[in-house]
Amino acid sequence: MSDKNITWHEGSVRREDRQRLLGQRGVTIWLTGLSAAGKSTIACILERALLQRGKLAYRLDGDNIRHGLCSNLGFSAADRTENIRRVAEVARLFSDAGVIVIASFISPYRADRDAARAGSASGDFVEVHVKVSVETAAKRDPKGLYKKALAGQIKGFTGIDDPYEEPLQPEVVIESETCSAEAAAEQILNYLEKGGYLGHELH
Repeated sequence: MSDKNITWHEGSVRREDRQRLLGQRGVTIWLTGLSAAGKSTIACILERALLQRGKLAYRLDGDNIRHGLCSNLGFSAADRTENIRRVAEVARLFSDAGVIVIASFISPYRADRDAARAGSASGDFVEVHVKVSVETAAKRDPKGLYKKALAGQIKGFTGIDDPYEEPLQPEVVIESETCSAEAAAEQILNYLEKGGYLGHELH
């Protein structure tokens, strides 16, 4: 929505100034994958590892966000799209502040993830596919959601009666069936290190 009476107000502090202060580059690390793929566990380990390196990181978790910012949304396709839109906007603001954002969301629809990326400048959005088969995820089922979905108690559950559209060209792929959460976090850290996100040489 736009209004001709609303004007963007530029400040005198630039993104580069904030990044220089923090000694890091703001970026959104977007973890996508089925429920029980291990996204939240990886996100927690990654956030801690970044802070231990002296880097400012903040985790946005799918379940946590639905307690506040998106508490009025359900799980219809339209509500899922709005959920991801809101989260992407918040993540973009955080990364503009120079923070490394770790967004952990099923985000099953490719168009929604592409829209989230489109709102960020080149290099400011890193898509991480935490890959797992439906069969393995259903076996893990830490919240008992697959069991309920298979019993018909939950409708529109991703991977059961609602689709999950895998990323076509993610920056990072985590094979979560063979990779531990610790190794997965290290894999993402290595990507950030090589990409210059964690260094003081900012561009």
